[in-house]
Amino acid sequence: MKRRLFCTLGPGCYRISVEKEILKRKLSDLIHHEKFAKQRNGEFPNIVKGHRSVIVRRLNGVDLRLQENKATNLKLACEKINGVVIRPGEVFSFWKLVGRPTKRKGYKEGLVISKNRLTSGIGGGLCQMANMVHWLVLNSPLTVTELHHHSDALFPDERRRVPFGTGTSVSYNYIDYRFKNNTDQSLQILIRIEDGDLCGELRSVRPYPYRYRLEEEDHHFSEEDGIFYRISKVYRLVIDRESGDLLEKELILDNHSKVMYDYSLIPEDQIRQT
Repeated sequence: MKRRLFCTLGPGCYRISVEKEILKRKLSDLIHHEKFAKQRNGEFPNIVKGHRSVIVRRLNGVDLRLQENKATNLKLACEKINGVVIRPGEVFSFWKLVGRPTKRKGYKEGLVISKNRLTSGIGGGLCQMANMVHWLVLNSPLTVTELHHHSDALFPDERRRVPFGTGTSVSYNYIDYRFKNNTDQSLQILIRIEDGDLCGELRSVRPYPYRYRLEEEDHHFSEEDGIFYRISKVYRLVIDRESGDLLEKELILDNHSKVMYDYSLIPEDQIRQT
């Protein structure tokens, strides 16, 4: 008989397992003595990258109330992150800045992803904030040190503005999003809610000599043994700012994601026969 994991024995056991992981992360941070970004400052002058994403999206089979509550949760997280400065050698930690999302702090029940399924939970929707920060970082010389990809295609595109698969999961505090500033100058994250969008900017004091672009290639859907998968490759391009020459093209994602939503929502012209 296969032995069951302790966390699968019931809700209480799962909660105990989560608290154990939270404690392990806190102890790990104490041991490793990372220097985490926490200082705030006025706006830096140079925009490295800016982006905005729609907050409330009408997703098939998802309670709209959870999407609307997400706006409240994102607003609270904005207050913790906006203006933070990441100095050379410092590490940005999503959860070190945001803290534990609780009802007492004003967080509401929103959409969360658990065991590759959509469900609800307090603080749901904060992945969109982490996704925003990650997108800004991908378009910069900063170094990602912790990232947790969503493994499945959980819902169809709804006004998607970035390549598929470039998001990240977060769950307090052991599933974190972190990056390190290995450059020679400080950078700053500005983030706000405006006209129903989450808006973010990565700023620096001086311009960098390169700019970055992400491109998705060979995007399609494929049926394998009766199951559909979303397939594509995402490349990160490094471009000389002055000459416009392409200096580097790096494969950062090779997507092969199981489609978890209704197959009838897959565009027929994007299905490729194998």
